[in-house]
Amino acid sequence: MNKRLSQTWQKFRQSFSVGETLTTTVETGKAVLEAAKTFQEQSDKVELLKPLLQNSSSLLDVLCSPLAQVVGAGLPFVPLGIALLKYSRDITKQDPSLEDCVFIVSQAAYLESIKEILSLYPSIKSDADPNINKELTKQLQKLNDIELDYESASDAVACFHESELAKVFNQVLLARLAAANIPNANAKILTQRVAWNTHRYIIKAWIESGDVIKNIIQPSFGDWQKEQQKFSSIDEYLKTHIANKPLDLVFDESFSFQDIYVPLKAKPVDKNGEIDQKLDSLDLETWAKENLLNPNNLEQVIFIQGGPGRGKSVFCRMFSDWVRQHLHPIWTPILIRLRDLDSFESRLENTLEAELKISFIQSDKNWLTNKNTRFLFILDGFDELHIEARSNLNLEAFIKQVSGFQQECKSYREMGHRVIITGRSMSLQGIPHLPRNLERVEIVEMDGELQQKWLDKWEELPANKGKTAAFGQFLQSDKCPSEVKKLAQEPLLLYLLAAMYRDGKLAIDKLKQASRSTAKIVIYQEALNWVLTKQRSEVDGTNLNIELTQQKPEDLKRILTEAAVCVVQSGGEFASMSMLEARLQDDEKAKALIEKAKEKLGNEALKTALAAFYIRPADKQEGGVEFFHKSFGEFLFAERLKLRLKAWTQYYEAEDGKQLVIPEAEMNWQIYDLLGFGRLTREIVEYLMGLLTENQDFLWEQLFKRLEKFYVNWCKGKFIDSAEETLPQKKLRELQKYGIQGLGQRHVDIYTGLNVMILLLELHRYAQGRDDLKKQIIFYPSGEPEGNYNTDQLLRIINYTDCFELETFYSVVGQFFRGADLSGANLRGADLSCVNLSRANLGSADLNSADLRDADLSRADLRSVDLSDANIRNADLSGANLRGADLSRADLSGANLSGADLSNQFSGDIRWDKNTKWDDVKGLDTARNVPEALKQQLGLS
Repeated sequence: MNKRLSQTWQKFRQSFSVGETLTTTVETGKAVLEAAKTFQEQSDKVELLKPLLQNSSSLLDVLCSPLAQVVGAGLPFVPLGIALLKYSRDITKQDPSLEDCVFIVSQAAYLESIKEILSLYPSIKSDADPNINKELTKQLQKLNDIELDYESASDAVACFHESELAKVFNQVLLARLAAANIPNANAKILTQRVAWNTHRYIIKAWIESGDVIKNIIQPSFGDWQKEQQKFSSIDEYLKTHIANKPLDLVFDESFSFQDIYVPLKAKPVDKNGEIDQKLDSLDLETWAKENLLNPNNLEQVIFIQGGPGRGKSVFCRMFSDWVRQHLHPIWTPILIRLRDLDSFESRLENTLEAELKISFIQSDKNWLTNKNTRFLFILDGFDELHIEARSNLNLEAFIKQVSGFQQECKSYREMGHRVIITGRSMSLQGIPHLPRNLERVEIVEMDGELQQKWLDKWEELPANKGKTAAFGQFLQSDKCPSEVKKLAQEPLLLYLLAAMYRDGKLAIDKLKQASRSTAKIVIYQEALNWVLTKQRSEVDGTNLNIELTQQKPEDLKRILTEAAVCVVQSGGEFASMSMLEARLQDDEKAKALIEKAKEKLGNEALKTALAAFYIRPADKQEGGVEFFHKSFGEFLFAERLKLRLKAWTQYYEAEDGKQLVIPEAEMNWQIYDLLGFGRLTREIVEYLMGLLTENQDFLWEQLFKRLEKFYVNWCKGKFIDSAEETLPQKKLRELQKYGIQGLGQRHVDIYTGLNVMILLLELHRYAQGRDDLKKQIIFYPSGEPEGNYNTDQLLRIINYTDCFELETFYSVVGQFFRGADLSGANLRGADLSCVNLSRANLGSADLNSADLRDADLSRADLRSVDLSDANIRNADLSGANLRGADLSRADLSGANLSGADLSNQFSGDIRWDKNTKWDDVKGLDTARNVPEALKQQLGLS
């Protein structure tokens, strides 16, 4: 049977033998307020409850009072509600009904929630003279008519914010906030927060009610205690793992991320991964908030991409804390660095449960289906996942897991969670079948307005007072190279430039001489020199650089570059100190220095001292170290690789003539040692080539010949086909010794060979741009063409590398084939989907039945190429030379042929037949020399 709130209130009046006094709305609010204040002081007197029942119609009448009094006085609303139930039970000798309990307790809990949420907003508490409007009076009157039966009362107990009671209570609060001149959008969010937060106070009331409700409410007392402990665990997580993130110090500075953070701007990314430059930039935080609060976007995974140093991780720090402060518990933020994930299950939720050592997760198997908690998972660093070398799960599978999880969250009302992922711009490139529910934006460079806001915050810091204006003027002046102005639009590089300028360490002359490709490298080099020589002094003037680390700058740099090798080879995130020490065993000086430092400082103190130099103790690995920013580790790894490459080109004079400083056998091991860990990232390769081109006298041809010889021998299986210990086996044992799991001998061999291929492809592309090298350095990945015979070396490599995990070839080297020479290669049936073959020479190659879906073939030379039966769906063929190519039975559906050349008098027309598919082909209207027969067939003439 349904029961109205007014009936419940009248029942309590009868229990306490009081009547009703007709009063104004303001006076009813005062009645509740006075009762709560008096009860706070004299809670054991039943007579105190009579004025409350006589002069008000509900506990929510108190909202007619000034909010400062409701929020700031710490009034005991839940104890007041419990007292009503207890004394009524004592007087009538009857248990209250479930409906009676829920009517009273839910109001008290709602008021407690209002106290907590509104106390976070001082401006709201200043509402001392309420302007009680008709709407508030109307909503309070409606409250009296709300009905409950056993089922609806049970629903309110199970999940208050979804109940009918919550809807009515929320309208009362919205009217009260409107009276306080709170903007409607803000009021709606506050009201939702209050409603979601009410459940924890309902639990508190049930626990504190004791015998009053023991025969009425289910589940048991123990279950309510577990639920209460869960909320306490969430509070502790937010306090220790979210609230302090903006307050972490920036590197070894005395200020925090919060001190210099400015909101970033972004642009939408379409389904083809392209940024629409015509659209205006949007405020990233505002966009993320609107997306999160829009219930129609529940199926969408938010993917925020950006280049290195664009501020993705700092955004995650700041946004997760903003959600904690302004949206919890509507959304509870969970921030996860993806670099920290060690294991990957078949479902995302299982991975989260395995990795998140948080009590509210570990103690509740239904934590994702509890309707009273809703999580925002912020997964930072998609590109930092180290799954490709540690399990069969690849990046595509992981992003599909996330996509599937988000779709489930929409389908099942009990879930409703959201996911935000960040990653470098290139991290999604080449994943052939991206989920359709990715909502992507890319962080764009800081414009002048944002840059000035950042400089204003920089000036506010004590150490920078009076120095910022000159730096800002430098950035705008002709003295600042154009490339540096461009790089200063990246948050990380802007910080490095500003800090070095502040300390008088910005090498302006070097930056003026830098090219587009080397300007960033000069900044990193100078930043490294800056931190290695930066004076860190005690009060007495003692130089802590040497005293703390026991190293001179040049020796410390040697240790840091080797630390970078350890970190990159361990998955790109962190590495053990024992691995670092082992790698320095062959360097007697470095070994002695680090042992001396450990002896004086101790192992932990040494790691702490290294924190001044972009290294810190790893959060995830005990006894490990990691770089503050991934870019530092990648740059230093490139520095180490550069030194090895240079050493492989060096000779010394001997009695029998010139001799290589590094003999062939030793070089072969060094190649496996440096490159047999996983794939080289695009960023490492770019840093490396920039570092090499700085040296005007570098022996490019010598390096090419040595690497090419290694490559040819690797293709023949020379290094793995041996009865004795092989180089791959030796490297594998070394990696496993330091806890790097998931690799086998074939993995080590394949990664080594493919990484050498990357280096050779880069050398080839660089040499083709120099007249003095273009004839001496030509790399044929498939072997040099031999007359009319097609070479199949590359085809065998693709098949070999994909034999233990599909798409290995593409994932490692697919993005580096731009401008490659594949002329005369036999690539029949090869999987080249998503490979970047732009400007590649594929003349006379055999691509019969090849998979070229989503491949970039823009401006590629495809003259007389056999593309019959090839799958070229959605490939980019813009500007490609297709004269004389055979497209019989090929599938070009969705391909882009803008500006492609399809015919000339020497090579002839392209060939096609009735089975060639042209569905949704783009750009034929701008293609050149389109055969008339094809125009007629497709209705273009």
